[in-house]
Amino acid sequence: MAAKIWLISDTHFGHENIIRYCNRPFKSSTEMDLEMIQRWNDRVKPQDHVWHLGDFCFGQDNLHRVARQLNGHKRLILGNHDDQAPIKDYAQYFEKIRVWRLFKPSIVLTHIPIHQDNFRKALWNGHGHIHDNKSPQGNYVNLCVEVNNYAPVELEAVLARLSTA
Repeated sequence: MAAKIWLISDTHFGHENIIRYCNRPFKSSTEMDLEMIQRWNDRVKPQDHVWHLGDFCFGQDNLHRVARQLNGHKRLILGNHDDQAPIKDYAQYFEKIRVWRLFKPSIVLTHIPIHQDNFRKALWNGHGHIHDNKSPQGNYVNLCVEVNNYAPVELEAVLARLSTA
């Protein structure tokens, strides 16, 4: 079976306060982490590729605890909270670490939504950062866990949805 590409953003593993900030349906960060790990691994197979669009976890201990449990070949687009551990620690679990990624010809992946003039070569900007808030007007798609059932979304499903938008 061919490897799939998955997208996810703003998991904030180990971040107790994100539950309150974003009204996440979990009683604790432990419960949240266990559920998101389960949902990730239910979808992502070991041969699959996952692009995480930033804000992976809070704290170096959470990076090591969680990342080793997740299926797939992981890639990270750095988010504004991905300074919780040295980059060399992220590199133990993420095969690629970038500030953006272009899947030609249709979608550029970033953490923060970028101005449309900056993604002219792509039709869409897949992003995170805004959690359950609406994306800016235009060709944006929010890939945060809050709007995607706390699980990765398959790239092909995102592209299919966008082709009808």
